[in-house]
Amino acid sequence: MGRQRATAPTRPLLGAFTEHPASVGETYAEHMAVALGYGVRLLGAGCAAVVHALVPALFETAASDAIRGMHAEMENRGGPPSGTAPDD
Repeated sequence: MGRQRATAPTRPLLGAFTEHPASVGETYAEHMAVALGYGVRLLGAGCAAVVHALVPALFETAASDAIRGMHAEMENRGGPPSGTAPDD
């Protein structure tokens, strides 16, 4: 007797990778590049904040400047305006 393989439906799985990027007007690859860019910048800002915690004279505004800059970029990106659902 042969065993049947259980297969998950592909549509919900693919949706996990495509729905959100599409809601902001990007492909999966475009969204991944943007998100990785923000992630690397956040890691840098976090490192600057840690160094600043140890030596307050260093990186006095680096973390907050980075966060403000990223916030401004996110607000000016494509997709639905802040506070609205993608389906609006």
